[in-house]
Amino acid sequence: QVQLVESGGGLVQAGGSLRLSCAASESIFSINTMGWYRQAPGKQRELVASISSGGSTDYEDSVKGRFTISRDIAKNTVYLQMNSLKPEDTAVYYCNARRWTLTTTMNYWGQGTQVTVSS
Repeated sequence: QVQLVESGGGLVQAGGSLRLSCAASESIFSINTMGWYRQAPGKQRELVASISSGGSTDYEDSVKGRFTISRDIAKNTVYLQMNSLKPEDTAVYYCNARRWTLTTTMNYWGQGTQVTVSS
């Protein structure tokens, strides 16, 4: 069981920046993929950014060039640096850890952190 604790959300004006942190209870190097998802009111949860155990990153199109996912393996922490924030980035952001084998996939979630971008 991987436990994830997010922090860093808050209220920011459009054009501003925030950095989210996700601290894992075990080595993130042993987790196949770490990611950040978000869910706005009335919308489905969507993947924002992910980073594999090998360090490869991927981003949802609307955040490319504005958001950066990174990790500190020594601290078992994944970050999401969000720049040039827009009101449409407003959502609850969730950290995710995904671990899979040949037969099973396990997803672990943090409690979520609210990000609100005012216009």
